[in-house]
Amino acid sequence: MRRLLCVLLSFVLCSALVLAAEGRIVGTVTDESGGALPGVTVILQSPALTRTTTTDAQGRFAFSVPPGRYTLSAQLSGFTDAQIEVKVTLAQTATPALVMRVGALTETVTVASELSGRRTSHAEISGHHLRQSAPGNTESYARLDESPFFDVRSRPLSTFSIDVDTAAYANVRRFLTGDQLPPKDAVRIEELVNYFNYDYPDAGGDHPFGVTTEIAGCPWAPAHRLALVGLHARTITAAQVPARNLVFLVDVSGSMTDENKLPLVKSTLRLLVPQLTERDRIALVVYAGSAGLVLDATPGDRHHVVLDALDRLEAGGSTAGGAGIQLAYDVAVRNRIPDGVNRVILCTDGDFNVGVSDEGSLTRLVEKEKERGVFLSVLGFGMGNLKDSMMEKLADRGDGNYAYIDSPAEARKVLGAEAAGTLLTVAKDVKLQVEFNPRLVSSYRLIGYENRRLEDEDFDDDAKDAGELGAGQSVTALYELVPAAAESAARPGPTLKYQEKRRPSAESRRAEWMTVNIRYKPAAGGRSQRLSVAAEAVDGAAASENLRFASAVAAFGMLLRDSAHKGTATFEMVDSLARSASSADQAGYRAEFLALAARAQQLTEEVRAARR
Repeated sequence: MRRLLCVLLSFVLCSALVLAAEGRIVGTVTDESGGALPGVTVILQSPALTRTTTTDAQGRFAFSVPPGRYTLSAQLSGFTDAQIEVKVTLAQTATPALVMRVGALTETVTVASELSGRRTSHAEISGHHLRQSAPGNTESYARLDESPFFDVRSRPLSTFSIDVDTAAYANVRRFLTGDQLPPKDAVRIEELVNYFNYDYPDAGGDHPFGVTTEIAGCPWAPAHRLALVGLHARTITAAQVPARNLVFLVDVSGSMTDENKLPLVKSTLRLLVPQLTERDRIALVVYAGSAGLVLDATPGDRHHVVLDALDRLEAGGSTAGGAGIQLAYDVAVRNRIPDGVNRVILCTDGDFNVGVSDEGSLTRLVEKEKERGVFLSVLGFGMGNLKDSMMEKLADRGDGNYAYIDSPAEARKVLGAEAAGTLLTVAKDVKLQVEFNPRLVSSYRLIGYENRRLEDEDFDDDAKDAGELGAGQSVTALYELVPAAAESAARPGPTLKYQEKRRPSAESRRAEWMTVNIRYKPAAGGRSQRLSVAAEAVDGAAASENLRFASAVAAFGMLLRDSAHKGTATFEMVDSLARSASSADQAGYRAEFLALAARAQQLTEEVRAARR
């Protein structure tokens, strides 16, 4: 333990030294009249460094960089490029202002290459940075309205689908490391919480997952309680993985030209190839102006054939996403392995713009195709035109998961360390319905899961779609509970003419705060199964590391969203809770979270200062 504390202390000190050795660039981009220009691509370059970001709604951008001299370039379709030289000194903030003039559209070329020395065409390459004249920021996120508190006596049940997606966390990280606060609707708190693994017991008995419950004090509302519900799916060994029929579906349209798109897609998919065996079948479908089969179903142990097919991918053209999805499903169904893993892995920025491209038609397409026994995983890439809302819905309706790949490290997490959970489903249509005891709970609020809410009657409806749980995956849900005061619980309600008077049941008089009901289908399909777990609170018990860390991440999300329910939450509280719950962090994800929280605090303070 002492050695571990020393390692953590060294990490913190090193991080502090690195931050102290940096300078800041906090600039603006405007037009000639002084109007802010959002969505401008800003490129920072020096002989040793290249970074890219986009301006926010107020035309602001920021970088944290070592001291030195840098060139800043601003690019926006319809304007001539602007450029300025900036000198950054230690622990100081430079505040450059770039002014863009209306001009002819810059003629751009699209990409048909990698950065590894292969033939380049349709691209402009500067050092190791792939650049493209930006048409403005067209990223899109579905609106999220936070769940309110519900009165237990009028609404005793809370019903929702699980969500194992992690895309929001990686996307939030991309914004923060690019020195921008993320849009509020990009912050899906359940995906932030579920990015991390927790110390939950493995599955036991007849069910493919174990269930954990805990109730303790709420850090940001001392008079409230925080309840945790955790599911952990059965882990499997490599020898237990069934045969896999995988179809890589790769967007090679012109919007995939940047270095963090198609080149990163190819390196990401290459991570899966060494894991494949002769029992597996791999195919490769691409789409741009039209869809095409690059590699038909090939035995998985022919690694060089699969790698050669990936290496040949080049970008250019418009995006016929619907045609590509249809072809990928056709290939997957034709090579379907009974009792195996049959899955399409879609790699895209979600910018579908020709053919079947509207959200409704595409989601209906994947809903229809999943009935043929093939699931869909979606991997999002890139920035500037990311269609997050589209990709999340496709994965949801396709009985799959959605991850955002912002770096090779995230690729290794999703398709390396956690490949089994990403690809192998152990439970389908997993729904939770929590019933609260009105003697102990006055009102409750589910934190996150806004777009996963279900009607109470959907819980027992096997035809109602819900989320899938992969091998070894964890799912965590948090409820903020308002305890029922003893006097209010004893006080009689109004006399009602038509309501039947009922005596409290024996169950309601127990110390159970809530009962968690779970319904799911086996991975192979069939009728759903149900299990129930009661949750009690232990007076005076300290929160476990699981609950402390999950509450830190939830508070972090509420601060980024500027939630009306954040109470007394601060970034200092987030840091304290997370540090107290990071003893088991072999992969370093929790240490990274601490650094992100510190960056978010710094950016938030800068925004507040700019508004004064």
